[in-house]
Amino acid sequence: MKSVIASNNLKKRSEIALILSGLGIGLLAADETRFVEVEEDGETFADNARKKAEAFAAVNQLPALADDSGLCVDALGGAPGVYSSRYADDLMKEPGDADNNAKLLKELSGVENRAAHFICALHLSFPDGRKPVTAQGRVEGSILSGSDGKQGFGYDPLFYSTELNKSFANATTEEKASVSHRGRALRAFAKQMKALV
Repeated sequence: MKSVIASNNLKKRSEIALILSGLGIGLLAADETRFVEVEEDGETFADNARKKAEAFAAVNQLPALADDSGLCVDALGGAPGVYSSRYADDLMKEPGDADNNAKLLKELSGVENRAAHFICALHLSFPDGRKPVTAQGRVEGSILSGSDGKQGFGYDPLFYSTELNKSFANATTEEKASVSHRGRALRAFAKQMKALV
């Protein structure tokens, strides 16, 4: 079965491809698909994943897998949450990872409670209207007081994994996938897909 990954984030796509390899799903590269701009205005990660998957499935007439994920910080009432990739939007038009990280550190300045978690919601839509396949994963950790590590992307340099005893940005791809929110969601998704492929 061929499937579109409804994302233009190459690092995210590579994480998905790594974990789903061996399932018999042909994952198309970004330049092999018709890309769609989808407004991620859902209230939850699951809402946004569904919107993206449905849009990509319709345009490409292929099953489409979408992921929406983000960081939730206890002391910030769950923020940045669904706004994780655009957390610093109020400071600039198109913030990058460094901008989002800088804003997060500023918001947590002097805050003792650094508990946080990542959530990943997956949604596979079929263009023929078959029942979608969904999964979710979560990982607990805390926010460091400064950047630590060079691997990964997004908030990885600030997220300390209690399971790995290191930041996600200091973990290998395989280490991160073994405990990450996306890794857990993809493994739950893979179990469901084995019955369909």
